[in-house]
Amino acid sequence: MNIVILAAGQGKRMHSNLPKVLHPLAGKALVSHVIDTARGLEPQRICIVYGHGGEAVRAAITAPDLVWVLQEPQLGTGHALMQALPHLAAAGTTLVLYGDVPLTRVETLQRLLHAARDSLAVLTVELADPAGYGRIVRNAAGDVARIVEQKDASPEERSIHEINTGIMALPTARLAEWLGRLSNDNAQQEYYLTDIVGMAVADDLPVRTAQPQSKSEVLGVNSKVQLAELERVAQRRIADQLLEQGVRLADPARIDVRGELLCGRDVSIDINCVFEGRVVLDEAVEVGPSCVLKNAHIGSGARLAAFSHIEDAVVGPDGVIGPFARLRPGTELGPGVHVGNFVELKNSRFAAQSKANHLAYVGDAVVGSRVNIGAGTITCNYDGANKFQTVIEDDAFIGSDTQLVAPVTVGRGATLGAGTTLTRDAPADTLTISRARQTSISGWKRPQKIRK
Repeated sequence: MNIVILAAGQGKRMHSNLPKVLHPLAGKALVSHVIDTARGLEPQRICIVYGHGGEAVRAAITAPDLVWVLQEPQLGTGHALMQALPHLAAAGTTLVLYGDVPLTRVETLQRLLHAARDSLAVLTVELADPAGYGRIVRNAAGDVARIVEQKDASPEERSIHEINTGIMALPTARLAEWLGRLSNDNAQQEYYLTDIVGMAVADDLPVRTAQPQSKSEVLGVNSKVQLAELERVAQRRIADQLLEQGVRLADPARIDVRGELLCGRDVSIDINCVFEGRVVLDEAVEVGPSCVLKNAHIGSGARLAAFSHIEDAVVGPDGVIGPFARLRPGTELGPGVHVGNFVELKNSRFAAQSKANHLAYVGDAVVGSRVNIGAGTITCNYDGANKFQTVIEDDAFIGSDTQLVAPVTVGRGATLGAGTTLTRDAPADTLTISRARQTSISGWKRPQKIRK
């Protein structure tokens, strides 16, 4: 089987310099959804016909299993398939898909291919308002006779509600002959692939139809309005899949998955959470409202409080994060680690049971087990040119408002007094403190405002 994805359209109504098929839906380019669906059918060849913004499309979609064909100029769907024809295996079936129709299910296309085993098959759907679509014209026996485009249809034909989705499967061996007979004698002066249906009928080849489970499977994107509408459809589909897997969603209408979200048993997700890239939530993870997770792995039993932001980071089992915590790339937390409100971690490793509960920044650090980092603590890891590492060994206690000027090591069991600026290693099991001596000045008066 060959699959041809037509992706040459300009997308004028998108009002964007980005090629239409590269606009994101659920965190992935429109055409990438179609390519993934095509791969699910295990074809011999996937051929993408590109045109407007072609180099940008090819640069964004890189894979060795794709054959790229340029359509220049764009003279219709039939003309696009003419460009692809030399690259198709001659035997079997060719399935035609569209780069801006992203939500067609593999199961639907399998039914279409089954219908096309000894015929030409078209995916059709009934619409209450079919304006703008090609109509399926059937004969008195109810068989498909032809497809007529909206601009070429008579008033009687425009009253038909069964429309052509453009997705079809046809015998590759007959394709070259039919394409050679196409004409552009129509209102658009384009070569319509749909005219092949009439040719198949004239050649006594059966023309069969298949229908999708849902109309959303055949919705295309021609404007930002349609893209936004389809985004909600895609997100609801993802939400339903999560619910079927046993995930508890506080509100299925208020979740955004822009990549891959993998969940264990008894996972709970509150409202307005965003998941980007690949996110793994192990068993019994609780995600509070308005959290953002990107390329993250959250261990079993961990709890993420509201407004936590986690990117390229790992949270160990039974961790407690947030609210308003930020874990930046390179952060790895062991079991039972607590990271509290307004704490930022970057490129740091925390061993089991350590805590940074309030208003701290820890960057480029290795933190041992059972360490307590007080409020207002920061690691001074950057000198304006280079990054340096801070090491805090097991059972250390870091007092509030401490600055650790890297590179520096805090020994096992050491205590740093509040307000310490540490510029040299702190010995193990010792209190280290650096602060100015407290002085009280009698008779001192506050400055007075000068009156003009």
